[in-house]
Amino acid sequence: MNSSIEIKKRGITSLGTDAIVNAANKWLQEGGGVCGIIFKVAGSKELQIACDRYGYCDTGDAVITPAFNLRAKYIIHAVGPVWQGGDHGEEELLKSAYRRSLELAVENGCTSIGFPLISAGIFMYPLEEAWKVALTSCKEFIDEHKDTSIRIVFGVIDDNIHAKGNSILQKI
Repeated sequence: MNSSIEIKKRGITSLGTDAIVNAANKWLQEGGGVCGIIFKVAGSKELQIACDRYGYCDTGDAVITPAFNLRAKYIIHAVGPVWQGGDHGEEELLKSAYRRSLELAVENGCTSIGFPLISAGIFMYPLEEAWKVALTSCKEFIDEHKDTSIRIVFGVIDDNIHAKGNSILQKI
């Protein structure tokens, strides 16, 4: 099968993937940053109603909703960890959020998924470490699911974040 990982300098809502991932909070409420943009473009009211059906999502887990007004079919709401210095299981929780997102995408027939850099914004996960976890988690998923074809696209709009991600991607 032909799977790939790429990083585009583009907003997550315009990636053209079957699913996009929302860097969600545990209560699945509309927030700021990437989460706020996704809610606004998808349709805040409809998306909040869909999220309220779940009510809560553990850190390291993810849930899936329709994408409403987005070009994607689905929004996968992944809850990454808040950075607390690295000694509170943050890496495993972040890996789990990526893995669960990819599992949900495949389970729902998606052949492409768009990710933000989970936990690197208001959850304060250090940039280089966030990229390493994101990219190695995705690569491990591809390596473990050779019978599945999925195109993984990270959408970032900041030049520094884009450059750092591509630098790390070339090394893995």
